[in-house]
Amino acid sequence: MSDPEARSKKNGSAGGTETPHSGHRARLRQRLADGGPDALLDHEILEYLLALAIPRRDTKPLAKTLIGRFGTLGDVLTADWSALNRVDGMGDTSIAAVKIVQAATLRMLKQQVQDRPVLSSWQSLLDYLQADMAYLDVERVRVLHMNNRNMLIRDDHMGDGSIDSAAIYVREIIKRAMELSSASLIVVHNHPSGAPDPSKQDIAITRDLVNAARPLGINVLDHIIIGRGAHKSLRSLGLL
Repeated sequence: MSDPEARSKKNGSAGGTETPHSGHRARLRQRLADGGPDALLDHEILEYLLALAIPRRDTKPLAKTLIGRFGTLGDVLTADWSALNRVDGMGDTSIAAVKIVQAATLRMLKQQVQDRPVLSSWQSLLDYLQADMAYLDVERVRVLHMNNRNMLIRDDHMGDGSIDSAAIYVREIIKRAMELSSASLIVVHNHPSGAPDPSKQDIAITRDLVNAARPLGINVLDHIIIGRGAHKSLRSLGLL
């Protein structure tokens, strides 16, 4: 527990405890109640969230520090535990508050994908992938496996790489697809640079995967590359 959190604990942290910041937080709460999520700026959302974890501290400077350090609210939510812990004023309780919001968001978005055929819930799928991968500072590879009704049967996180590369092993993907009796699959990875344009290697690996999967009756539906606020589909680009 960091020193600011320890002091908050010592001074009392009950939700109803009056603090010098109660009036400001009440105004934020009222704006949220009246106008919904769009009524608050990114740093104000983060400020109020942190206030729930550190109730006796003015969390506005800390919220602004986090936005300044990481870039956006999405960057803060997806930053790893150790990176958040390096920010002065952040401790286990406040970091957990940030990460539980990320976990709840991903759980909600993933549920929307699981409940319907993937091809009929394409935007929900993209929303989920954006939330999970767009703000990572390393490349991540995942493979979505579907049955013959295009229902998601497994979302496999295949591994993380470096800031500009991650290994995609065709043999491992095919082996996993056979284990799951997958009828089709979608490969997804992100570009931490933010630009989702496919590289020559992305295109070559995708074609290798298609050629390996076709004789086994497995359909490679797409290879999606996630950037910040954007994506590219190799199928839509005519590269699949």
